[in-house]
Amino acid sequence: MSDRPYTNAAVRHEFVLVFDVQNGNPNGDPDAGNLPRIDPETGRGIVTDVALKRKVRNYIDALKGNEERYKIYVQQGAILNERNMRAYKELGKDPKKATGKDISDTRRWMCDNFYDIRTFGAVMSTEINCGQVRGPIQLTFAQSVDPILGMDIPITRVALTNPGKNTEQVEGSESQATHGTMGRKAYVPYGLYVAKGFFVPSFATDTKFNDEDLEVFWQALINMWDLDRSASRGMTSCRGLYVFSHDSALGNAPAHKLLDRIQIRRQDGTEAARSYNDYQVDVQGEGLPNGVTLTVLTEG
Repeated sequence: MSDRPYTNAAVRHEFVLVFDVQNGNPNGDPDAGNLPRIDPETGRGIVTDVALKRKVRNYIDALKGNEERYKIYVQQGAILNERNMRAYKELGKDPKKATGKDISDTRRWMCDNFYDIRTFGAVMSTEINCGQVRGPIQLTFAQSVDPILGMDIPITRVALTNPGKNTEQVEGSESQATHGTMGRKAYVPYGLYVAKGFFVPSFATDTKFNDEDLEVFWQALINMWDLDRSASRGMTSCRGLYVFSHDSALGNAPAHKLLDRIQIRRQDGTEAARSYNDYQVDVQGEGLPNGVTLTVLTEG
């Protein structure tokens, strides 16, 4: 096995991603007034796989978006049919007369040119049909280690959008706001989240996902929050990325037994966690099954 087994797109991988948020909202729920997503039975916070993939896409676009092979298919405001049509134009085909082979050819073109399609897959069977792709990388929801406390605080803005009844005349012709516009801000005081992921090499063969693509993906998981700063996010950081790599495409051990080797618990005597240091991360790297390697890409 090479000294960088985690970059081998020909073998199976499982990984654990650990990140935390301090005084921010990692993933708002639009059906709950944008409050942080939560499991109502356990009180643990949730960040969807869709939210995590969005950040990966944004990072890849910033890092390599100028390269033709690393375009991003799912972007804010993108017209997907226009992107599908680009494949037909490049291949000199008519989508209204598309045969099975035409759809297969355009599907291949889309995989070759859009990083997120060959990574996560995509459903492109719209009226401009480029077929469907099942990507080699899949993520679970991230879940907080402990129950979180979702807060919702009022905020005010001193400026007004338009003059109205909440103004008073000043110096004869000017209007001054007597009080600002009210709003709300949702956040979590602190939460440590864990997501799990899987890489299936047979799907990578189908989409032509290669070693460089895999290495860039790990970079994105580690660095993506540094390009996703906003007032609502608070302080969000990657705290750990642990990759279990097999020496074969089929793998050498069940995924759940490997992922369970990363255990996180709150430090003894800590009543309310407010930082990463309030937790202990136990990594069981000894006694791995034959043919399995654990690589800690970042920690702490």
